[in-house]
Amino acid sequence: MPFAQAADGTALHYEVHGSGRPLVLLSGQSNSRRWWDPVRDGFAAAHRTVVLDWRGTGESGRPDTDTYSTPGFARDVVAVLDHAGIDRAHVYGTSMGGRVAQWLAADHPGRVDRLVLGCTSPGAPHGVERGPEVRAALTQADGRAARRALLELMYTPGWIARQGEGAVFHTLGDPAMPPHARRRHLRASARHDAWDALPRIAAPTLVVHGTDDVFNPTANAPLLAERIPGARMRLLAGARHAYFEEFAGVATPLVLDFLSETSD
Repeated sequence: MPFAQAADGTALHYEVHGSGRPLVLLSGQSNSRRWWDPVRDGFAAAHRTVVLDWRGTGESGRPDTDTYSTPGFARDVVAVLDHAGIDRAHVYGTSMGGRVAQWLAADHPGRVDRLVLGCTSPGAPHGVERGPEVRAALTQADGRAARRALLELMYTPGWIARQGEGAVFHTLGDPAMPPHARRRHLRASARHDAWDALPRIAAPTLVVHGTDDVFNPTANAPLLAERIPGARMRLLAGARHAYFEEFAGVATPLVLDFLSETSD
């Protein structure tokens, strides 16, 4: 298992699958590389695909220090690229991974070829925050009810039912995360504000979002698309936060087609 080393010495675990032009897949808050398990092979069939465990998740180090931030996570991605011998890659970030991808493209433009931002936000104070009813559902005392609420924010009820009893969902958080890392991930995502940096993004950019996403409201998609020069936007009808999994039959070809384009 390859490990890169962050600037502060934290071990960063990553995996590489497939061959072709490099593509980095960035997962959501409090999630490891497993976030991409259901769809990773679809990308690895066409690209040398890199998935990583954020600090605090998976096999990566879990420092209880003030080193968790979306710009800091972007620097961790650069450390992984350096260790893997990749000078430049396509970047596809979803949810918090999309927030990190914004900084990666703005602060490290030479490392990013094409950029895809999925179900993400520019951050406060310019982004559209989830409503109080969503926050209440996720923080209720009944843990089983809170997990069910998160599941239904990610996927449509019909799709959940079709998965059957015992289905494994990789988007509900890394169960092995220590509490300190979970808190630091939450704080890092909540403090994200890339509004002033977005106009500096030069990479061709595609913004993708589900029309029924209330976990990270769909209204954030046009904010990003209008703020990033030349960005395009695609909304997937009926999709919730984990559109990339439930709607993979549409979303994966959409992203692959965009990545295969040749820049003018």
